[in-house]
Amino acid sequence: MKQSESRSPIAAKLAVIVLLAPVAIMCACKSTPSARPVGAAVTVNVPLGLPPIPVPKDNPPTANSIALGRRLFYDARLSKDDSLSCASCHHPQAAFADVQARSLGVGGTPGLRNAPTLVNVAYSPALFWDGRAKSLEEQVGIPIADPLEMNQTLESCIAKLTADPTYTAMFQSAYGSGDITLARVENALASFERTILSGDSPFDEYEYGGHKDALTAAQIRGLAVFTDPAKGNCAACHTIGPRNALFTDGLFHNTGEGVGGDGQINDYGRFRQTLVDVDAAAFKTPTLRNIALTAPYMHDGKLKTLSDVVDFYVGGGNSNPYLDKRIYPLQLTSQEKSDLVEFMKSLTGKLPQDAGPPAEGAPK
Repeated sequence: MKQSESRSPIAAKLAVIVLLAPVAIMCACKSTPSARPVGAAVTVNVPLGLPPIPVPKDNPPTANSIALGRRLFYDARLSKDDSLSCASCHHPQAAFADVQARSLGVGGTPGLRNAPTLVNVAYSPALFWDGRAKSLEEQVGIPIADPLEMNQTLESCIAKLTADPTYTAMFQSAYGSGDITLARVENALASFERTILSGDSPFDEYEYGGHKDALTAAQIRGLAVFTDPAKGNCAACHTIGPRNALFTDGLFHNTGEGVGGDGQINDYGRFRQTLVDVDAAAFKTPTLRNIALTAPYMHDGKLKTLSDVVDFYVGGGNSNPYLDKRIYPLQLTSQEKSDLVEFMKSLTGKLPQDAGPPAEGAPK
């Protein structure tokens, strides 16, 4: 289907449906000082079950840029009223996901979607449920400026950070000068977020570590359901490779979760970025790593438990014209559904010990 042919009735509908306020990223915040870190690049250790992380050539991670990004991640001054940090919606205790069904912005303003986990986000080719950002660096400014999230102009954010002498010193160490620019903030936060890796789970020990006693009998049965095209067929989108597994294809699918019981689309998802009809109500496949820790589920947090999620897919999702062909009613027994949940629990892995709030020099 040609793109010009695919902008049919949905494009007209979107003219009167406001789902996400457009966020203007002001180029004026960027200035001339280099945003490439100085000093020796460090190798981020990758746990069992994960591939090497991709790193942009112009933003190699250094010890100082990662430390700076970590401090920024937990700094509430990134929000307009100094009430919210990145960690406010990406809680370390919840595997860097949000416990709220729909994330809350400044002043308790309800957002439109649930903040997804940042675990293994280093591997994601597109960010946010609708893929509106193409890199970790690009995504940084969006929640800061979004009126439903941190609701702060990027100029104000930079001014606040510049007024803090601790940041001046940290930017000096990371970038060779104390100039604080949006590009440097983006690069530092992205470098820290690339360290939020989780693997070495019971599944990894079983599949890649050669420890066949790492999974319970129920989890082994659940793995069979998960990978069997005639059963769960979950691995069609939540991919498992021969050497490592991200449990996401990084693509966008209409599973019916953005559609009401009446078949009406209530969140157009990926379509807002592409204006291609087949992307209507399509959302990025979430990773299943640490899924037992990241409830509630789906883009709007509508499902509270893993059993609810399994039941949703067993029922074939919500019918609509753009439903992905991989979504259809499944014939699973109660035992198979239970085993599938138990298998997903086996994907709970270890989180890095140095990804929490910094012990020293933490922002007030």
